[in-house]
Amino acid sequence: MTRSPTSNKVVAVIGAGPAGLTAAYELQRRSDTHKPVVFEASDSVGGISRTESHNGYRFDIGGHRFFTKVEEVEQMWHEVLGTDFITVPRLSRIYYRGKFFDYPLKIFNALKNIGVYETFRIIISFTKWKVRPYRTERTFEEWVINRFGGRLYMHFFRSYTQKVWGIDPKLISADWAAQRIKNLSLPKAVWNALTGSNDTASLIEEFQYPRLGPGMMWERCTEKVIENGGEVQMNTKVVQVNREGNRVTSVDLESWDPDSDPADKTGNKITRFEADEFVNSMAMRDLLHCMQPPPPQEVLDAADKLSYRDFMIVTLVLDEKDPFPDNWIYIHSSHIKCGRIQNFRAWSPEMLPDQNTASIGMEYFCQEGDGLWTMEDDDLTALASQELEELGLGSASSVIGSAIIRQPKAYPVYDDEYQGALEVIRKWMENLENFQTVGRNGLHRYNNQDHSMLSAMLAARNIVGENHNVWDVNVERSYHEEFQISSDKSNTDARLSTA
Repeated sequence: MTRSPTSNKVVAVIGAGPAGLTAAYELQRRSDTHKPVVFEASDSVGGISRTESHNGYRFDIGGHRFFTKVEEVEQMWHEVLGTDFITVPRLSRIYYRGKFFDYPLKIFNALKNIGVYETFRIIISFTKWKVRPYRTERTFEEWVINRFGGRLYMHFFRSYTQKVWGIDPKLISADWAAQRIKNLSLPKAVWNALTGSNDTASLIEEFQYPRLGPGMMWERCTEKVIENGGEVQMNTKVVQVNREGNRVTSVDLESWDPDSDPADKTGNKITRFEADEFVNSMAMRDLLHCMQPPPPQEVLDAADKLSYRDFMIVTLVLDEKDPFPDNWIYIHSSHIKCGRIQNFRAWSPEMLPDQNTASIGMEYFCQEGDGLWTMEDDDLTALASQELEELGLGSASSVIGSAIIRQPKAYPVYDDEYQGALEVIRKWMENLENFQTVGRNGLHRYNNQDHSMLSAMLAARNIVGENHNVWDVNVERSYHEEFQISSDKSNTDARLSTA
C-alpha cells in the first residue's frame, strides 16, 4: 500500500458507525501521517450495525447480511475479522393472509397459498400494465406496478411498505424501489423460482456473518484504529461545527461520564477540537443545524424537509428451542404491528448463551414520540409476545425475558421532497474545502452497510490526494456488477467494470 508523504495532520471523524470507522481505518491504510480521531455520542460502536447484549444474549439492530460485490469492502471485512466470519444459508418467508410464502419465490408454494384463480388475476393484471404502463415512474407505487402489475402490488408491496414508512406508497419516491428491489420483475422472479437461477442482490441464497454479530466487526475495527495510533472517544457528542467561510476549523464537543445520570448534565464538559480535515456521518439535518455560522436559510429550509423513520426491536427470550428456522420473516398483515421477525440462532448459534432457548427479535417501524415509541417496556414485551403467538411462531407463555432498543433516525425517508432538498444541500456542501459527509444518514441515502463503507473509503482517499465524488457512489448498479475504485487521481468518480 502506497502511503501519503504529507505532513502530520489530524482528521476529525463524526460518528463511530460503519462509515465513520471505515473512514478512520482506510485513512490509516493510506497514510501514516494522518491521525483520525473519532467522536461517538453513544457508549457503543457500530451505529445501527452494532450488536447489543442482554444477559448474554446478543442481538442486532435489524439484520445485517455481509454480502457485497464491492471488492474493497470485502477485503476490509476479512482484514478486520479474519476467520471470525461464518457462512449462513438464507431462509426467509413472507407472512400474508395467515399463510407463509417462501422468499425467494418458490412457484408451487406460491400457487398453493394464493390459489389458481388469484394467480390468473395476477397474470391478467401484469399483462395489462405491461401493455399500458405508467409512462413516468415518479413514485414507489408506479415503479412496482410497472414491473409486477397492480394485483401483485396490492398483495405484497402496498401494506408492508406503508407499515415500514408510515406513509402512503404514493408519496414515496421511485428511487427507493429502484435501489431496494433491484433488478427484479415478475417474469424474472418466476424464472428464478422455476430454474433456481438468481443474480438479484435482494434474493441471495447465502451470506457471510460475524459469529458474534455485526457489532463484532466494528468492535474489532475500533481496536485496530486505536492500535494504529488513532482515537475513538465514546460518550462524546459533536454539538457544533465551526467554520470560517468554506473551511471548517473545529468542532465543539459535549462529553460526560458514562456512569452519570443521563438527565443530570451539570457534570458534562464542553471542549473545542481543532482539525485539518473532517468526515461526518451524523444525520444531515442535524449536521446543518449545528453549523456556525449557519448555512444560508435556503439550505436550512432544505434540511428541514429531510425526514427519517425510527425503529424499535423487542427481543424475546423463549424457554423453547428453534420455534422456526428462518433468519427472518416479513409480516405483511396490517393487523399485526410487527414488521419483521428475526431468529438470532439462525444467524449464528453463538448469539445465544443457552442453546436450549431461543432469541427472537420483533421489529417495529415507528416515529419517535408516537404510541409505540412511548409505550412502557412491559407493555411492549406483552404486545410482542402476543403477536408472536398470534402468528403461530411461538407461545407467549414461553417468554422468559426481553430487551428493548429504540433507534432514532434508522432510515432516511425517500418522500416526494427529498430529491429537491438534497440538491440544494449538496450544491452548498460541495463548496466546503475540508469537510466531507458519508454513510446512510450523512448522505441521506438508504445505503446498505457496504455502500456506507464505500462512501467513507472514497472520503479517506480524497484526504490523501485522490479525487472522488462521494455523493455519486452508485448505489444500485454495484450490487450486480463488479465495483472497483480507480486509483487514477484525475478520476472524479468511482468506476464500474462489468465482470
